[in-house]
Amino acid sequence: MSKQTIEDYLSTHAFFSGMDNSFVRFLSDSATELQITKGGVLFQYGKPADKFYLVRKGKVSVQVPALMGPTLEIQTLGEDQLLGWSWLIPPYRWNFQARALEDSDLLEFDGSAILARCQEDPKFGYDVFKRFATLMSERLDAARQKMMDEWNPPGFA
Repeated sequence: MSKQTIEDYLSTHAFFSGMDNSFVRFLSDSATELQITKGGVLFQYGKPADKFYLVRKGKVSVQVPALMGPTLEIQTLGEDQLLGWSWLIPPYRWNFQARALEDSDLLEFDGSAILARCQEDPKFGYDVFKRFATLMSERLDAARQKMMDEWNPPGFA
């Protein structure tokens, strides 16, 4: 996929809808294609975070690794869904883990370059942060709900 094709794709994607064309162009220039095979790990909880991803094809599981016992799957993300917001918030460490549930094609964004642009251009930074704040809220709500469903002791609301 060429940079122009990435730009065209992003300009029609719901997450980037209404974003200034120059911002979309910068984001497309910050993106590279990535293929990951089933079972592959995109990122691990606690490790340094400097990227985010957009699933083009396939399925990716967002997970909370357990200290003991099985990993808790929070969400399964598929085509056109974004994941990864830890690159935006200090201390820039992953809050979740992500694993491919099937062979998947993604766009990988250079979070370090985008964060630098956010700091240099407050209008760009505010636009990016607003969009990712919604993503963070959705992901944290899904995590809370899943944990309540899985670990709901008697009397817990």
